Amino acid sequence: MGRKRKSLVEKSPFKLRRRKLADGRISLFLDRSVNSGHEYEFLQLYLLPETSSTAKRQNARTLREAEDILQMRTEALLNARVETELVGSGAGVLLSDWLQTSCNNHKMRGLRDYEGILTLRKILLTFRPNVRLSEIDKQFCLDMIDWFRNTYINKRTGTTIGARTADTYCQRFRTALNEAVREGLIDKNPWNRLETIEKIKKPESKREYLTIDEIRSMIATDCPNGLVKRAYLFSCFTGLRISDVRNLKWGDIYHENGQAFVSVVMKKTTKPLYIPLSGQALKWMPEKGESTSDDYVFGNLVNYGNVNENLKKWAEAAGIRKHISYHTSRHSFATMMLTLGADLYTVSKLLGHSS
Repeated sequence: MGRKRKSLVEKSPFKLRRRKLADGRISLFLDRSVNSGHEYEFLQLYLLPETSSTAKRQNARTLREAEDILQMRTEALLNARVETELVGSGAGVLLSDWLQTSCNNHKMRGLRDYEGILTLRKILLTFRPNVRLSEIDKQFCLDMIDWFRNTYINKRTGTTIGARTADTYCQRFRTALNEAVREGLIDKNPWNRLETIEKIKKPESKREYLTIDEIRSMIATDCPNGLVKRAYLFSCFTGLRISDVRNLKWGDIYHENGQAFVSVVMKKTTKPLYIPLSGQALKWMPEKGESTSDDYVFGNLVNYGNVNENLKKWAEAAGIRKHISYHTSRHSFATMMLTLGADLYTVSKLLGHSS
């Protein structure tokens, strides 16, 4: 009898790992060895303490879902490698083809920046459409920077782009080249040879925030969408980003010694974060009702696209003339904590900053 053939999951370069959280749940994440380091993807899937048959069945479903994601990531990686092998080597790969592959990989991994990579690909097709990865050197990078600064015209506005937008495109380009290095398509990233003075200097941005009185005005004013109002004010009292609020589930809320906490793995940094929930934060959470631990706390906000448009109308109705986006809730939380006497170190840890 022949030896049993390994499954795709068994041969996968990704490993399904577990990490126990303070609330007793076990967080599932993928671990992939890259060169001499590791890349982690936290799946926002959790195993519950198996205190009942219901919990055991739910854990079985959760594990199957995690294994399905593992297989998807493996197939995406293998497909990318096959595409590379079809052209022979990295020397023959067009930059445009690699950006498309990078976009596909990011989309398969559930990363929202894949659309930005696709936009960059379309833009660079009007710069040098047939350039190959092996032809990209320091001079190419300098020429691209000059083109972004002085030549490229945004089709929507009919004008050149600002330094901040140009810097965003350059950072996506740098990231794509770093990925090409990790995949063995090129030996080094030529972008790293640039001096700081040669790169686009991103202008300092003014970080808007709401004062306590302005938050009171927002509370007293109706918002075109009630769910957006609840979510924004919840972030004003927790400091959570919109990406984390969109993905917040009822299973992420727990109580300990009479105090409510939220336990999340931040989508942007993949760092676990435990935040005590104040009375004001709890006030703006929707009623749980019949929702299960797998249901989203802010429900349809996951699919609600025009959040900032609603915020703008709401702020204007409240008499606030600042430029308000969802991220101002995070700045407002930090400012409010400092105003009320919290020290900088505590505030930074509540925001999930590493330093």
